[in-house]
Amino acid sequence: MTESKRKLFVSVRTLVKYVSRSGDIESTFMGSNRMVDGIKAHLKIQKSRPNEYTREVTILHEIEQDDFTLVINGRMDGLYEYPDHVIIDEIKSTYKDPSWFEHNENQKHWSQVKVYAYLYASKNSLESINTKVTYYNLVTEEVKEYDKSHTLEELQLFFEDLVKDYIKWQSLVAKWRSVRDKSIENMDFPFETYRNGQRDMAVNVYLAIKNKEQLLCKAPTGIGKTIAAIFPSIKSLKENHITRIFYLTARTTGRTVANKALDILRKKGLKIKYIVLTAKEKICFNKDAACNGQECEYARGYYDKLGDALQELFNHNSFSRERIESLAEKYEICPFEYSLDISYWADILICDYNYAFAPNVYLKRFFDEETKDYAFLIDEAHNLTERARDIFSADLSDYSFQKCIEDLDGEEKKIGRVSKKILSWFSDQTMFQEEGFCYEAVYPDGLNASLRSFLKVADDFLSTNIKTSYRDTILDLYFSISSFMRISETYDSCYVSCYETNDYNKKLKLFCIDPSVQLKEALKRSRSAIFFSATLSPASYFKEVFGMNETAYELSLPSPFPEENLKVILLDSIATTYKKRENSRVELADALCAITNECSGNFLFFFPSYKYMEMIYELYGLKSPDKETLIQSYGMSEYERENFIEKFAEENGSLAGFAVMGGVFGEGIDLIGDQLKGVAITGVGLPGITPEREIIREYFEEKIKMGFDYAYVFPGINRVLQAAGRVIRTDTDKGIVVLIDERFSKYPYRSLLHREWKPIKVRNLENLDNILDGFWN
Repeated sequence: MTESKRKLFVSVRTLVKYVSRSGDIESTFMGSNRMVDGIKAHLKIQKSRPNEYTREVTILHEIEQDDFTLVINGRMDGLYEYPDHVIIDEIKSTYKDPSWFEHNENQKHWSQVKVYAYLYASKNSLESINTKVTYYNLVTEEVKEYDKSHTLEELQLFFEDLVKDYIKWQSLVAKWRSVRDKSIENMDFPFETYRNGQRDMAVNVYLAIKNKEQLLCKAPTGIGKTIAAIFPSIKSLKENHITRIFYLTARTTGRTVANKALDILRKKGLKIKYIVLTAKEKICFNKDAACNGQECEYARGYYDKLGDALQELFNHNSFSRERIESLAEKYEICPFEYSLDISYWADILICDYNYAFAPNVYLKRFFDEETKDYAFLIDEAHNLTERARDIFSADLSDYSFQKCIEDLDGEEKKIGRVSKKILSWFSDQTMFQEEGFCYEAVYPDGLNASLRSFLKVADDFLSTNIKTSYRDTILDLYFSISSFMRISETYDSCYVSCYETNDYNKKLKLFCIDPSVQLKEALKRSRSAIFFSATLSPASYFKEVFGMNETAYELSLPSPFPEENLKVILLDSIATTYKKRENSRVELADALCAITNECSGNFLFFFPSYKYMEMIYELYGLKSPDKETLIQSYGMSEYERENFIEKFAEENGSLAGFAVMGGVFGEGIDLIGDQLKGVAITGVGLPGITPEREIIREYFEEKIKMGFDYAYVFPGINRVLQAAGRVIRTDTDKGIVVLIDERFSKYPYRSLLHREWKPIKVRNLENLDNILDGFWN
């Protein structure tokens, strides 16, 4: 039985965009309401058409090649069917005067409608067909139509010329994928044996992808989660269950681990192309210039040089940041846009959560296509809840508009006038009259019209690409308003409007309390989503806030390491709640001294807040003056964080590190063997009480009677479990976890700890000394 040829899908829009690209990168300023207004404009035009008109007509065309079938698909805006002729309609919304296009044809618009015309005419054996491009001005609502007639022969020549370069490139890709698939077929698991639970995870990942399902996988530290997620996903690529893998992370460390896992597989013979996407602000060569050919030499002529640059990079399998930057320098092109363009040819994209979920930056080149046969591998998924709240929230302040007015200094009067109008809105709101914080569960009235006006006049100014002292101010505010307006379109019962007033600022925030609805919608961009982390307790909470399907798989795995290597001690005689901290601080410092006195080596002590940590740090230093100590400071630089970690890697170290739960040292760091002997965790990790945290509590209390759990307990206990996970990273590590708080022995906290933990309860320091001595000696 011969194997069927692979089908490669491309939309008409993507095909035309690929073939028609030339010239400079152009800065395009599209407000968040632009897309919504464009959809409304399409509907308005379509509804005005006669009975002979059919809107949103799907078309599909296949081109057979030796080693693949190219499937071109698309959806025509409209189709007129008259007895004697047919018209294909393409609708475009614009801020330009529609008459402008009479002498300034947009070749991409006409190419797109001509492709549709050819596909329809060839399918229906028409010798001739008409095309129409309809322009609709979003401000004046003026409409102008442009019509052309074509023969099938003319359109066929146009289409064949258009598609030949794309087929040539796809032929190269198809040959590569044949090589890739053969290497995947021969690929074995890269280690001699699976760790306990690792095979179970890999099998469940594979089945979830095959069956178009979602999986919530709680896999403890040391099980090898990354390779257990990536290995079966790559197997699914070869079997055509998926066309691409998105490995999504919240931190740089997660991207580094995924990169290392792929390097291991490549050394074992795997041939696969992958890219680690780097944020624009980190990879940009010319941070002071706007992204257009007039100001930036790397944007100038970008598309004219891109073909050769892509060809050279495609010869490599790892599209690393270093290689991208090197070739971008060689061809004098923008490294960020270059990375996005080459990502289309990558089998695996390793990137931040934002690229899949954030409304303003998700990768439209993939997720706005009809085909969405992608797997999302969502690493350290416990971070997604808070990140999603941030991603789906937006704010504006009166200070930004005041600064804009001051920077303009009388210039750009239209922008100045609308900025003053928005400032007046802030001044008139009763919710801002008293200093402090308040909120209401309704969208603020009377603001959107002015924000839309700002986007319009700012767009007019920014489109001129005139460099002025105030351009960046307008640009920053433009994007802030765009984000705000985009979020406003999804505002529903999962949101509240927060008003915060202080001496120098009034801030309005659209706060996303429950991101589940937005995440559920975003997950439709994938065929399958795999959520995995060592800390996903309880599973029901995470499935709810992630917006997962009711049919989603669920897997909880035990630690792969010997139980006797980890001693979990519960010191519940010390009260660490806010009101009792002052009275118990001496006892707590004594307990930490006992831990470090009993065994030489490195220890990490975690606290719920900086203030509490600093209080105990000072006491500990007085009681153990000879012990070397380190303390996490607020807002540490990357260099300072690296120095902190490097101190633990020194040989024969004997160090006491003080850190905050939920911070940079509470997760994502690997301290193996003697680099870390143990951790002590003070408190149950509850987030601090803030107005927004209280809004979350009230919302979920009303919704499911679990407000305190959703707002405080569940996020807190996952901080605890993450901190504890710094100990025991390999099967030869030996260490301790000391849980210090009376609440750890009570419901619900005790029930949320790892099932394999068997905490030994101690009531005093003498008892603690004996247990530690017995374990270490």
